[in-house]
Amino acid sequence: MNSTPISIAHATLLTPYGLNESAIESVFSEIHTHDADYADLYFQYSRSEGWSLEEGHVKSGSFNIDQGVGVRVVSGEKTAFAYSDDISLAALSSAAAATRSIARVGGNAKAAKSQSKAGRALYTPADPVSTFEDADKVRILERLEQFARNIDPRVKEVMGRLSGEYDVVMVARSDGVMAADVRPLVHIGLTVIAEQNGRREQGHTGGGGRYDYNYFTDDVLKSYAEGAVREALINLDAKPAPAGPMTVVLGSGWPGILLHEAVGHGLEGDFNRKGSSLFAGRIGERVAAKGVTVVDDGTIADRRGSLNIDDEGNITQRNVLIEDGILKGYMQDSLNARLMKTQVTGNARRESYAHIPMPRMTNTYMLNGDKTPEEIIASVKHGLYAANFGGGQVDTTSGKFVFSASEAYMIEDGKITYPVVGATLIGNGIESLKHISMIGNDMRLDGGVGVCGKEGQSIPVGVGQPTLRMEGLTVGGTG
Repeated sequence: MNSTPISIAHATLLTPYGLNESAIESVFSEIHTHDADYADLYFQYSRSEGWSLEEGHVKSGSFNIDQGVGVRVVSGEKTAFAYSDDISLAALSSAAAATRSIARVGGNAKAAKSQSKAGRALYTPADPVSTFEDADKVRILERLEQFARNIDPRVKEVMGRLSGEYDVVMVARSDGVMAADVRPLVHIGLTVIAEQNGRREQGHTGGGGRYDYNYFTDDVLKSYAEGAVREALINLDAKPAPAGPMTVVLGSGWPGILLHEAVGHGLEGDFNRKGSSLFAGRIGERVAAKGVTVVDDGTIADRRGSLNIDDEGNITQRNVLIEDGILKGYMQDSLNARLMKTQVTGNARRESYAHIPMPRMTNTYMLNGDKTPEEIIASVKHGLYAANFGGGQVDTTSGKFVFSASEAYMIEDGKITYPVVGATLIGNGIESLKHISMIGNDMRLDGGVGVCGKEGQSIPVGVGQPTLRMEGLTVGGTG
């Protein structure tokens, strides 16, 4: 049986509705009765589910099926978009008619003949939602809870959530390209609450990626349980964090979310084309300390932020954004790349068929330096070690950010001394890059938990970094 993404997409999105390449070409012919620069059709079929466990019982379960097609027409800087949850030639023609209003009358453009475009195979086209029994999914959460409760009697509450998705997408473009992808995605989130002498603290972990539920072996589940319980128990003994400017050491892995939010969004093409990013017009300039190299890479196998093709049908890439402190480029979709007279980078992403694509991150991380984490800690006379992060907020126009540390410690005379709670990091993204004084050799990607929001659209992403020493960050605390 042929189970390539393009064959699965045809069998799922076209054949059941009497559609084929000729029908798609006829839709583009309708669009091109007016003069448009570009048009595409984005077909999607999606199955998703979520399971929640509290107090030893699965409290809720959800299941959703969605399908539809989005029709986009681009003329100059203008975009017209319409979508339908009815996949049919009539619905496509109606949506195409609605989008023609922006195009110039009397064009001579013609629809190109369809040609399939082969992608890569970064992950297996599995279906975690329908190929696993509900009882097996519930047992994953039950095992996770048992592992957490068995670690320490101070654990009083365990809350887990398991989710899975199966997406089949097909992109048909007015230049004749047809590309498809089959995207599995699984995730577990775990929160534990520990209590000691009347004090209660939380710990959080989780992970996943483009796998099926077999990924969650007992070893993986135990690592999640140990991480969440450890964080909660550490915070039981933590003191209030001090406040003021100080040297901050960021841990490897998930703390890369600061890089993603405070820097990554500013490197997306639309913000730079419009001049609203602090990085606009600065390619070739120094924007970070020497040694700082930042990449966005959508090609890492099985990662949460990876894609075989982006949501315009382009092959994803590994893009160097900042190299040794020098700004090298931006992340681009087709519209912004054309208007900025540069190349697409495989970063066009959308939440679903009901949304337009935009330049977005995939897996964004900083490359290794040459220092060990121990050397970095030993170099700090007085400062904060932020080992893990919670939530945060960023103003992408100004670059100002505020992030909370979910696990943090004081550093005194080159040694980690005691844990603190209530620490927030306050700074400016582009200025913070310039104040990186040491870069570790322990680069690590996050466990597979990232969700990125932009203009109302949420998508899965990955982040990562090595241990970093940063000077002059403002720490907000209660101590």
